[in-house]
Amino acid sequence: MKVIITGATGMVGEGVLLECLQNDLVSKILVVGRKTCSMSHPKLSELIVPDFLKIGDFASELTGYDACFFCAGISSVGLKEPEYTVITYDTTLAFAKTLIALNSNLVFNFVSGQATDSSEKGRSMWARVKGKTENDLMKLGFKGQFNFRPGAMTPMTGQTRAKTLYTIIAKVANFLVPKMVLNIKDIGKAMIHSVAYGYPKQVLEVADIRVLAKKTS
Repeated sequence: MKVIITGATGMVGEGVLLECLQNDLVSKILVVGRKTCSMSHPKLSELIVPDFLKIGDFASELTGYDACFFCAGISSVGLKEPEYTVITYDTTLAFAKTLIALNSNLVFNFVSGQATDSSEKGRSMWARVKGKTENDLMKLGFKGQFNFRPGAMTPMTGQTRAKTLYTIIAKVANFLVPKMVLNIKDIGKAMIHSVAYGYPKQVLEVADIRVLAKKTS
């Protein structure tokens, strides 16, 4: 399969990229980002897009792919809702709408978060915005559209962009509530398998991601 990955300079995106580079089911990868991911590999090419809201200007370079693993994102800490909405909702939908106009026979995977609010009415600002993003992505009509809701995550081998504090917290969580913790390698595998084998749910919680990561047909 040929895949597009965003967010490769972040912890989740870097891990998903590394798994795609190592996985034989993936033959070609286009990393789209605001800055270089600083990696080199025969499978890998890169497209620098300073403003994802203008991704339509690069449509000709986004053709011929089977899936998009949208891992770009930002913490809501210190942000007001309008600013967080532009970064999380507006840019994601702009990217998705550009891709579906090019090829509706594509799988679009979005990295959401545990406790995302599908009702869009809860008290948590980030959860409402993520919920609206999930809901509107599911309405677009892709061949496949999956929303990944990981909890605490431990980095996979070879990652350089995993924050030390976050890694420590994830290791503690892995000791206390191991069923709620994922290794990012499993997220990468699950994304690849969603394209190869599909999955009966569009919203994937931690348990679903584990199952899909192990799926072989």
